[in-house]
Amino acid sequence: MSDLHQLSVKALADLLKSGQVSAVEVATRFLARTGGNPHNAFLDIDSEVTLAQARASDAKLADGTAGPLEGVPVAHKDVFVTRDFATTAGSKILSGYRSPFDATVVQRLRTAGMVTLGKLNCDEFAMGSANENSAYGPVQNPWDTSRVPGGSSGGSAAVVAAGLAPAATGTDTGGSIRQPASFCGITGIKPTYGRASRYGMIAYASSLDQAGPMARSAEDCALLLSAMCGPDLDRDSTSLDMPAEDFTASLNRPIEGLRIGVPLEWWGNGVQCAWFPDMPARRSEGVQVEVQIAIENALKEFEKLGAKLVPISLPRTELSIPVYYIIAPAEASSNLSRFDGVKFGHRAKDYTDLVDMYKKTRAEGFGNEVKRRIMTGAYVLSHGYYDAYYLQAQKIRRMIADDFQRAFTECDVIAGPVAPSVAWKFGENAGDPVADYLADIFTLPASLAGLPAMSVPAGFGAQGMPVGLQLIGNYFKEAQLLNAAHRLQQATDFHLRQPEGI
Repeated sequence: MSDLHQLSVKALADLLKSGQVSAVEVATRFLARTGGNPHNAFLDIDSEVTLAQARASDAKLADGTAGPLEGVPVAHKDVFVTRDFATTAGSKILSGYRSPFDATVVQRLRTAGMVTLGKLNCDEFAMGSANENSAYGPVQNPWDTSRVPGGSSGGSAAVVAAGLAPAATGTDTGGSIRQPASFCGITGIKPTYGRASRYGMIAYASSLDQAGPMARSAEDCALLLSAMCGPDLDRDSTSLDMPAEDFTASLNRPIEGLRIGVPLEWWGNGVQCAWFPDMPARRSEGVQVEVQIAIENALKEFEKLGAKLVPISLPRTELSIPVYYIIAPAEASSNLSRFDGVKFGHRAKDYTDLVDMYKKTRAEGFGNEVKRRIMTGAYVLSHGYYDAYYLQAQKIRRMIADDFQRAFTECDVIAGPVAPSVAWKFGENAGDPVADYLADIFTLPASLAGLPAMSVPAGFGAQGMPVGLQLIGNYFKEAQLLNAAHRLQQATDFHLRQPEGI
């Protein structure tokens, strides 16, 4: 079947269960498409491992022991450790590293029957908003190869958009699932912090990192999320003691009466929101007009489906940037201290003593953005600055979370843009890391609060590039988010559109 690569996770699972196609046939088709590594999306592929997993899936399909996603291919962001594939986190310091165990997320998707296609390129240690920080070169956006795919899960978004994999895993610390999903025109969800185990996920900022699925549709994301989530208390101290949930069960529930909050601070260019002309205009600099129009049109579709739009306020939105870029680097400076060249990974060849080895190994192994964040984090945690920066940032983080809870007394779901713009061209922000940081303004607040949030294709903006609608829910309301997204996707076809030539 020549169009296997264009099918959804759900369609592939149904074909495999019915016996119309084998797992080996599906895996072979996708492996053929990865030849030459289109878009520089993959960092490691091993066809023998993939086909061996596919044969095992065919055996389970034949004897009636198949999992819910048996034989469906998936690719993993290269921050999830894997036994059968190298894990580098996009960094030279882990070049060639092979883990003795699989991350919990990887293991659970394999238990559900998914077949691993390989490991995916990403910003080094998940630090970036464009996938330009990978030590192995940038990933290209399938919609326009001169543009970034978003980051840090750029490889994950690109392979789904390009039909190289029906689904992929990603991680989201400050928007690293949602922003690349928006830039590449696919769907991605970050669950409530603690829903998916962090065991085996190479840490960037431990109080923020969370795993999630990326696929074409909300239905596909619901299938993967159902398999990924669940308690892992013995191996992850931040794992929630909540049973696994079937997020597909309520996908088709009507959304009449759903209250969708529209944050006035997110309404671009200081104009008044069309639905609330009596409310004062709020400042939200830099939002492209085309992005705003796409979000408006998506909200109109929700109204047609019976949802009600209500004005809300998230007054500390702008503070989320300095708060995040204090807390996340502080945690990174601690987490990345383990990469010293002693037990694993890169080690400098020439050094005089242990301290010299540490210095040279890290200087050679870490990229500029990682070094920048480690130094920033060490600074804000240092004596004399801890109280002034880190503790104050934690206090404002609590206030940002409280702002969301006040908003959720007035609405059920919050909607707005994922990013102020569509994907930019490679090198456009070169030498100006703050420009990349500012692109995270709409994704950072939900991450700081630990809330579930997702990106849903909502149309196209400047130069025909995809635009993502962000949906944010209250704690543990992933099913409600996926329901709203699924109903929107039943009424629109943006999630079905693909780059030319796919």
